[in-house]
Order: sequence, then C-alpha cells, then structure tokens
Amino acid sequence: MPNKIKYGLKNVYYAVATIAADGSATYDTPVALPGAVSISLEPQGDTTPFYADNVEYWTGISNTGYEGDLEVARLTDAFKTDILGYITGGNGLVAEDANANPVHFALLFQFEGDVKATRHVMYNCTASRASAAGNTKSETIEPQTETVTITATSIYVAALETDIVKAETNESTTSTVYDGFFTAVTLPTKVSG
Repeated sequence: MPNKIKYGLKNVYYAVATIAADGSATYDTPVALPGAVSISLEPQGDTTPFYADNVEYWTGISNTGYEGDLEVARLTDAFKTDILGYITGGNGLVAEDANANPVHFALLFQFEGDVKATRHVMYNCTASRASAAGNTKSETIEPQTETVTITATSIYVAALETDIVKAETNESTTSTVYDGFFTAVTLPTKVSG
C-alpha cells in the first residue's frame, strides 16, 4: 500500500561523485549529515509551446534538474572539506579555499510516511557556500541553522540509455535496495522482459 502523506525529513547523507566524460557517475560511500531541518528543491527548466494551425501543435519541456535549499542544524567539518572544498590546516583550523572547484555529489534523504518512509536520491548535486550569520543570546537560547543552496542535475545511466536526475523508493522497491539505501548509491536498472 502506498503512503497517503509524507512528513519528517531525516537521514540526510551525501556521497562524493566522480562524473565520467559520458556523463555517468560513480560514488564514494555515503556519509551522514546529521541535524536535518528542512529541504526545498524546486524543478528547473522551461516549457516551450509551438503553435501551428491556430493551436498549440507541440510542447517542448526541458528538465534541467532542481535547485533549492537544504537547512541543517550545523554543517559538519566533513561536509565542508568533502563538498565545499575547505582545507584542514595542521593547527586544527578548517579554512575556506577561495579557489575550490565545485564537488559533485549524490544527496540522499528520506521523508517519513503513514505506511513506510520514502527514500530519495538526487544523483548529481553541487552546493553553494553557507552564509555566516548568528544572533546574540537573550533570555532564551534559539538554535541558529545553516543553509546551503543545492543544484541537482542529471547523470547518464547506460542501463536505461537516458539521463536521470533523481529516484525514490516506493512499495515495489526490493528490501535489498531499501535496506541498503544509505550504504551505497543505487542506480535504477533496466526492467527485463
């Protein structure tokens, strides 16, 4: 039975990606990014209608992925070095490298559901730097969060002979894929038959 609702973001992971010349990807082992607060990724792309014979004769749709924000309690030093290109100094400082190149990664996460959690993976992401912001302590302590902007685009999957942006589990997902979802990035396979 499928979920009727979703709620509760948790289990955010990232896996560093190596993008090949053909657009395919291989991934390192996923790493947990604890303290997930929210994620909001909006579809990117355009719809282009073509008119002929006084009607909308054809419509082209371009899927250029997603863009939006991932908010966490605090970015880990591992995320800063692995994804944002920070450098760890011998004296314990973690420094932002002004010349760092974007690091591609898969972003994995789940939403709880009324039946079973749905697990998601965005296959080719990059992240912006987080802003430096905070407030003074007053009568109450209010935790401050950190937000990075995520841009998710496609990878090429030879088994499917197409480009894909994301995937998610559902009621027909095998237990092997579902249970191992956060231990390795899984690509969809071609349906035989």
